[in-house]
Amino acid sequence: MRLPFGTGGGFPSAQRRRRILQLALPILGGMISQNVLNLVDTGMVGVLGNEALAAVGLGSFASFMAVAFLMGISAGVQAIAARRLGAGRDDETAVPLNGGLCLVLLLAVPGAALLILLVPVLYPFLDNDPEVVALGVPYLQARLIAMAGVGMNFAFRGYWNAVNLSRLYMRTLLLMHAANIFLNWVLIFGQLGFPKLGVLGAGIGTALATYLGTLHYFVLALRHARAGGFLRGLPDRFTMTTLLRLSVPAGLQQFLFATGITTLFWILGQLGTRELAAANVLTNLTLVGILPMIGFGLAASSLVGQALGRSDPADAKRWGWEVSYLTMAVVGLLELPVAIFPELFLRVFLHDPATLALASPPLRLVALTRWVDGLGMVLLNAHLGAGHNRRVMAVSVGMQWGLFLPLAYLLGPVLGFGLLAIWSANIIYRGLQALIFAWSWRQGSWAGVRV
Repeated sequence: MRLPFGTGGGFPSAQRRRRILQLALPILGGMISQNVLNLVDTGMVGVLGNEALAAVGLGSFASFMAVAFLMGISAGVQAIAARRLGAGRDDETAVPLNGGLCLVLLLAVPGAALLILLVPVLYPFLDNDPEVVALGVPYLQARLIAMAGVGMNFAFRGYWNAVNLSRLYMRTLLLMHAANIFLNWVLIFGQLGFPKLGVLGAGIGTALATYLGTLHYFVLALRHARAGGFLRGLPDRFTMTTLLRLSVPAGLQQFLFATGITTLFWILGQLGTRELAAANVLTNLTLVGILPMIGFGLAASSLVGQALGRSDPADAKRWGWEVSYLTMAVVGLLELPVAIFPELFLRVFLHDPATLALASPPLRLVALTRWVDGLGMVLLNAHLGAGHNRRVMAVSVGMQWGLFLPLAYLLGPVLGFGLLAIWSANIIYRGLQALIFAWSWRQGSWAGVRV
């Protein structure tokens, strides 16, 4: 079946669909479990009061900001490992993982130490409520202790996805989440003879669960990646240079994206409390809806890297389009109920009729156009799989900071058009970004990147 864009690609055959789903579904399952855990965490801390909930919410987001740059290492490890697997260099697939783990330790250990010292100074900028600050500072410091573990876990994720073992990623996440829930129960509420630590206990529980996941990844790697060179030496200079060349742009893009979300919430805060509350729910629902796109995108990244490793750029291009088409179809079907009944989903979180009425049109608009975002998300990751990380950073950062955020400020606080106008601008920016990635993928310059 031929599809538009003049790409020469089409909807994937049954065999290729199975290959895509074998990679994407375990990733998606792991990410869904992460969202379930976040809801459980929120519910467990929520019984301690609004200040505790605010402290954990702000601390969790600040922790994400701190590790966002390290997440880029995952893209570098995945691109190199997938390329080597495709080239038949199976005994070298884990060498970039070794380099990624070393890079995480070099950056995360001193970075975490510095940030832990600065948290008492920086946290009041997030919230000036003394009780929230008193609870949030030790919570964030506990989360930052796990910074190295988070970075290493992302490096392992990149490797497992690259070598078609994404099921190990999902298995480890489920172990981590179960441990986190148990440790939260013990440490927040003082069970089994432990002291009742409240919010601090939630931070410690998350940190311990993170390192448990890291330990499990090492055990799995000794079993499944030893033949690929795991812990058998450091990468050579070319591999390490390539890893840095791929990881730094991806890390900067992740960090600036997270900072952009913070800036957007500051802009929305200028509109009023009702708009900010509606935007918070819209953002959370958007993040849940984006999970299938990320799962398919990471699958595309591996498939593209493996095809380029086989010196088959035509198949790499075909994978990019086929995963995109499958993603658009799946996302379009999943978003259909949201487009028809937005209030049904919003009423779970919003109980004020005026806020519900404010949030409903933007959510319907997002649901109707989400399939376009699916195209952009998959092709963004396909570029990362090809090692075209600088273009990804340039397009993503340029569109968010050069177009969307200035436009959001103009439409909202300056001209007073409100939440729907800002969300419409967000949809336009994401659509333009998808078209740019589609043009770039069709152009094919990504195939010449040396990895």
